[in-house]
Amino acid sequence: MPGSPGIIPPMVSVSHSVAAQSDFDQFLTVLSEGLSEVEKSSLKNAVEYAWEAYGNKTLGSGERIWSHALGMSVIIAGLKMDAESRIAAMLFAIPAQDEHGIARIEERFGKPAAHLVGGISRLNKLRPITEGFVAANLEAGEVNPVEVKAQVEVLRKMLLAMVEDIRVVMLRLASRTQTLRFYAANPGDLRVQVARETLELYSPLANRLGVWELKWELEDLSFRFIHPDIYKKIAKMLDEKRSERENFIVDAVAKVRAELAASGVDKAEVYGRPKHIYSIWNKMRKKSVEFSEVYDIRALRIIVDDLKDCYTALGIVHNLWSPISKEFDDYISNPKGNNYRSLHTAVRCPDGRSLEIQIRTTEMHKHAELGVAAHWRYKEGSKRTSEDDYDEKIAWLRQLLTWKDEVVDSSDWISHYKQAALNETLYVITPQGKVVDLPQGSTPVDFAYRVHTDLGHRCRGAKVDGHLVPLNTALETGQQVEIITAKIGGPSRDWLNPTQGYIHTKSARIKVRSWFSNLALEETLSEGRALIAKELQRAGQTSANIEELAHKLGFSRADDLYIAAARGELNQRLFQSVARGGDLLAETLLPDEVQTKPSKPVAGNQGILIVGVDNLLTQLARCCKPAPPDEIQGFITRGKGISIHRMDCPNFANLIALHPERVIETDWGLQTTGVFATDIVVDAHDRQGLLRDISEIFTREKLNVIGVNTQSKQGKAHMSFTVEITNLQHMQRTLSLIHEVEGVVGVRRA
Repeated sequence: MPGSPGIIPPMVSVSHSVAAQSDFDQFLTVLSEGLSEVEKSSLKNAVEYAWEAYGNKTLGSGERIWSHALGMSVIIAGLKMDAESRIAAMLFAIPAQDEHGIARIEERFGKPAAHLVGGISRLNKLRPITEGFVAANLEAGEVNPVEVKAQVEVLRKMLLAMVEDIRVVMLRLASRTQTLRFYAANPGDLRVQVARETLELYSPLANRLGVWELKWELEDLSFRFIHPDIYKKIAKMLDEKRSERENFIVDAVAKVRAELAASGVDKAEVYGRPKHIYSIWNKMRKKSVEFSEVYDIRALRIIVDDLKDCYTALGIVHNLWSPISKEFDDYISNPKGNNYRSLHTAVRCPDGRSLEIQIRTTEMHKHAELGVAAHWRYKEGSKRTSEDDYDEKIAWLRQLLTWKDEVVDSSDWISHYKQAALNETLYVITPQGKVVDLPQGSTPVDFAYRVHTDLGHRCRGAKVDGHLVPLNTALETGQQVEIITAKIGGPSRDWLNPTQGYIHTKSARIKVRSWFSNLALEETLSEGRALIAKELQRAGQTSANIEELAHKLGFSRADDLYIAAARGELNQRLFQSVARGGDLLAETLLPDEVQTKPSKPVAGNQGILIVGVDNLLTQLARCCKPAPPDEIQGFITRGKGISIHRMDCPNFANLIALHPERVIETDWGLQTTGVFATDIVVDAHDRQGLLRDISEIFTREKLNVIGVNTQSKQGKAHMSFTVEITNLQHMQRTLSLIHEVEGVVGVRRA
């Protein structure tokens, strides 16, 4: 353009300004195809702006930014996308050159174009971290491949979740295609890494979006860089048969056209379809076949106007050549997940070789070649769709983008990542480039516990994108999160306060509660050890073996003995006697047992059945407080009838070991009624009103509380309630309700 030498493309010599202007006009014509005059003018201004801003600056690949922008815009124009997308392609690198770049783009080219450029810029900032992590792990082979594949899947989802406008993804695909084209002409050290990223991330994405024009090029160029020898071998085999294949295609096209015309299908386009090298290799590998057994080396495509003509053409093809069994697919009646529609068939020709044929309508072909890009194709003179239509398309695309088997090793993917929903999941990045998926609303504390439990426990602060933030900050997709930790320590009690918003995920809350529960247990054990030490000192048995002593008293381990001592559940007289070497049974066998009604050993009674014995006094052991439907056994005591224990009672286990002959088979009656005493233990963070809130639950559940013992120390409360229940189901419901009380760390049946 005269007077504007700054917009001359760099590949044209400035000294030949007339020729340069002619070349540029031709380039601008290609770039502006299908746009209105107003849009052409805006695009031209964008080209001028880009040339002035980029100058001779280069990208990390070594390619000039200006050349990359031109390549991107040509690809986007080839996909028939709108003017805003083409402008965004030209201006993709402006934000990296000018911190106020997006604001300037909005001022000169409008908010939609600025929005697209902002989306590209956001993805580009993350790319060196995330894609570098994936590529490095794939190449090194030191990481579990299942984990890497899962990470790739999460990365694809993050990429989609980050963009509000699917056109940003299309621009990213165009950028990657241009990068591979540059590496094809200018081999560089990074091209293998870029090719690996492409096969893992971008070609499956292009396939899911239905942009096969880019998918095939992305795959072929990547395959060429990663496996150059195999690529050359297949390319050579294709070239050796090229002339023969081209002659065959010419004859086949003529036959099909003649038969279609004779059948009244006048408007039909028939031509040979190229086969891509990566696709050939993939098919050879998947089906374990030789090159000669790949049926679609020779291929035709038939494009007709009407749906009925598709099936007419199919009948003609099958009359001309013999169809190959199991090689017919009707994607019109049963479209693929990306809404791809076409008829696929393979036939055997007289020379014994195969021919693959695809049959579709013009509309199906438009979708097949352009995929989602076709949704933003505006024909000359047509009006733009309404905002409502646009939003519906975006919603449809987001539904469409549910990932399935896109790569060879997809069977190894972890199902958790396949099922993650874009609108319910956010994706953040560790400083090492790993992507972590979390529910919407998650905080840095949730992130820390998601990475590792110990990281969560030692979390003291967080940086988001390099800036310190409060730990209750809600995270957003695409942010890089770094956790600041203490060398030792644990979580804060404030994290469990729902009003302060530190924790959003259930898993993090469980881990924090578990930490405090373990802390309370350690303090209980310490207190119990001190009490047992005092008792042993009183008994003059300071050198006694604690483990043996615990077993004699019916405890499975010493810790259980310490806990019982700390909670006041240990009979001191019995402990003193056993510590001095006395007999557990001889001293006092279950001295605190409470006598209950005698049972009747007949079917349907309302008490306890003692097999083979009638009219015996029974009593429920206070050490384990059995209740229906606990599994129970009886033990014949000295002068106190039958003592009924739970099968898992530590005391009962000790009694069996000492006197197995006294055990008697016992069961609950079929119509057991009445109430049974049981103990409920609660560990909680002490606060005002805690006992009141728990008591209200007992009242609502109509449970009679017959005993309460509470202890509070250093902000922690330990409560023991003895309540009367009718069955264990009633108790389990009560335990669940108590667990929801604010401050409660743990609740259990004693």
